[in-house]
Amino acid sequence: MKASDLFVKSLEAEGVEYVFGIPGEENLDLLESLRRSKIRLILTRHEQAAGFMAATYGRLTGRTGVCLATLGPGATNFVTAAAYAQLGGMPMLMVTGQKPIKSSKQGHFQIVDVVRMMEPLTKYTRQIVSIANIPAAVREAVRQAEEERPGATHLELPEDVAHEEGDGHPIPKSFSRRPVAEEKAVARAVEAITKAKHPLLMIGAGGNRKTTTKMLREFVDQIGIPFFTTQMGKGVIDESHPMWLGNATLSDGDFVHRAIDHADCIINVGHDVIEKPPFFMRSGDAGEKTVIHVNFLGAEVDTVYFPQIEVVGDIANAVWQLKESLKERQEHWDFTRFKEIKQHFEEHLVKGQHDDRFPMYPVRIVNDVYETTPVDGIVCLDNGMYKIWFARYYRAHEPNSLLLDNALASMGAGLPSAIATKIVHPDRKVMAVCGDGGFMMNSQELETAVRLKLDLVVLILRDDAFGMIRWKQENMNFPDYGMTLRNPDFVAYAESYGAKGHRIESAAEFAPLLRECFTTPGVHVIDLPIDYSDNERVLNREIKRLSAQL
Repeated sequence: MKASDLFVKSLEAEGVEYVFGIPGEENLDLLESLRRSKIRLILTRHEQAAGFMAATYGRLTGRTGVCLATLGPGATNFVTAAAYAQLGGMPMLMVTGQKPIKSSKQGHFQIVDVVRMMEPLTKYTRQIVSIANIPAAVREAVRQAEEERPGATHLELPEDVAHEEGDGHPIPKSFSRRPVAEEKAVARAVEAITKAKHPLLMIGAGGNRKTTTKMLREFVDQIGIPFFTTQMGKGVIDESHPMWLGNATLSDGDFVHRAIDHADCIINVGHDVIEKPPFFMRSGDAGEKTVIHVNFLGAEVDTVYFPQIEVVGDIANAVWQLKESLKERQEHWDFTRFKEIKQHFEEHLVKGQHDDRFPMYPVRIVNDVYETTPVDGIVCLDNGMYKIWFARYYRAHEPNSLLLDNALASMGAGLPSAIATKIVHPDRKVMAVCGDGGFMMNSQELETAVRLKLDLVVLILRDDAFGMIRWKQENMNFPDYGMTLRNPDFVAYAESYGAKGHRIESAAEFAPLLRECFTTPGVHVIDLPIDYSDNERVLNREIKRLSAQL
């Protein structure tokens, strides 16, 4: 058997369905093996986009997404995607080629030490030096990618090794049981929650994985503790739930932070310090507020996060243990203040939902997208100023129905993420929301979407600038400098790829056009000008002023 055939058979044994990427001449044996495999190659236009697609596949399925690149420049283009998967907790395996390692006639041409380059960005990285190593290397790479905390792994398959002949068989997956939280730790947590007067539940990115969602819903329904989420925890519990207090989108000063200040016990489920902290602990707070860390791994102590109680183990099981021990809401719990805060927060959320200005107001855009997207639709955000508005104002009803990245927070991921999402969920409506800056970083993947005959909506929010950095620039009282850019004609640009281009010229046109795009086959690109003039007033001043009055 050829080594590349064994490699592909090992991927098949792991249940791999797709390989995203761009092959090079060093991958040709592997490419031929893939041609004869049931695994489908998704050819992309950039390796970074392939990595974003593989990571998103892993995020949505819990199984390892696989991406392929050649040596040198192909491999280096994986770097951002590797960090995206590693920080975001998304299982992904990168496979790269390399020149022959036993005898090469090309000197150091295109040679980069990819394995060492990947070491700080992955959980596991290896060069395969013999056909005998392949089954174990693939099994270990996939195991580590999927094992909590999920992340990126990497295997380098040199050209001469891929061509080797030998014997071997894939190593089957072993049965494994997820670790269960210690009873004493659960008992300490239950004691703290029971003694508290104003307990509050916080849900982070880890809640959007595995079976955690179902158990958290049961916990909230049975025990009746109010909850809020981080940006990557959105949708774990339906945000129309009466106990929902909002999303910690802003770093501080929002209505939800008044609830955090009021709480005397915060049950933190599935959040770690890689995701932007939704609240800050201070050493002087000890004794005033108890923080309970519920996660697969122990807390990484930071100057802003040092929980007093840690419940470490399978999150779903830990939440079930808490639920079974607590049984029901405690009579002395007082959520009056939380209800007042929620009322003011809900009143603020609707402000601007029907604003007719054009270019369009962000809150109106979010509301129109929310009202138009089916309940099971999926909105994939790139990174930019609009992410703040969507995270705060968009109500997610299902897990992973508003995909955003608040760990690496890389621009350029929105369109590739939406393509992978549509591949995973072909029967659901999928939309990418991108700023003009982020869209142009991987806009070439429009060709990929058209070639794959996907039904996809791509919304470009155009402000002809790098809007989020401009907002920060204004907040720091610096003059507007270095943020303005020029864009192509996005309608003509979309049509040049075979997509359908649309240009919005009034606020009233947007929602009807969006409905039409969702029901019309093909790739639709919508050019929508956005008005960011209220970024500073609303997000930095109005919200803080109103919440401070509570």
